[in-house]
Amino acid sequence: MNTPLAVKSNDPNLPAARKRKTSKLAIQEAVWGYVFILPVALGLALFYMVPSAASLILSFTNWDGMSAPAFNGIDNLTQLMQDEKFTHSLLNTLLYTVATVPLSIVFATLLAVLLNQHIKGMVVYRTFYFIPVITMPIAVGMVWKWLYNSEFGLINYVLGAMHLPQPNWLFDEKFALMSIVIVSVWTSVGYNAVILLSGLQGIPSSYYEAASLDGAGTVYRFFRITLPLLTPSLFFVLVMSFINSFQVFDLVFIMMGQQTSLLDSTRTVVYSIWEDGFKYFNMGYASAEAFILFIVILIITAFQMYFQKRWVHYQ
Repeated sequence: MNTPLAVKSNDPNLPAARKRKTSKLAIQEAVWGYVFILPVALGLALFYMVPSAASLILSFTNWDGMSAPAFNGIDNLTQLMQDEKFTHSLLNTLLYTVATVPLSIVFATLLAVLLNQHIKGMVVYRTFYFIPVITMPIAVGMVWKWLYNSEFGLINYVLGAMHLPQPNWLFDEKFALMSIVIVSVWTSVGYNAVILLSGLQGIPSSYYEAASLDGAGTVYRFFRITLPLLTPSLFFVLVMSFINSFQVFDLVFIMMGQQTSLLDSTRTVVYSIWEDGFKYFNMGYASAEAFILFIVILIITAFQMYFQKRWVHYQ
């Protein structure tokens, strides 16, 4: 005896109806997906892609920000190759990056390992170390500027109490750039530690259990299990740290100001872009500097993407 359900299940049009329904649902999901990403896409286009394209065009012009741009070909790029100030700012940026990125990653890795332990009140510790990340750079720069004060700053007070040398941090050419590096590492460790902590928590505990059964010690497990499986997170942190370090500006601007005595020892590429564009109103030249910075970051990122397959181990 055929039941209505049996008749319905034997209907030859049923597979086609299901396909139409599935196709309709897929189209609806795609439409809603594009609707949800539309604000981000518009923001990316309006505030990143369009200004970037305009900056590239302006790099071939002579423009003061007020009058009409005048096309001058590659004169800006040619002048940049002979500009000692820009060359020195690029060198300062490289030194800053070479000092900041390794220190930040090493300290962030150690901090992430410590925060990954089962200790009472760990949530409080994690919040404490993340506070510098959400603090405004202007506030960070002002506080550290007072801490570095050679006469009544807390750092020199502690050093004096320990009978150690008290450098003139922000007014000594030997310590000025290093002072900014210290603050940058302090502010970036928390963010990098959170990324690495998520990577640590994604490592299966079975690897550590098997290693413990084989008699592996803590150091061996760290270098043979933790670091290899953490390399995807380390790679992400490395790429982002390089990009952020090449774009440093706010700490230099707040802590060093516009003083001319030691500005040459701490001037970065972005500071030079701001100075030429918004202080001297040479927007075309500043756009050319920004284009060179973009090329440098692009090349370094491309090298990192190419060589990551040699040391990054994906599970």
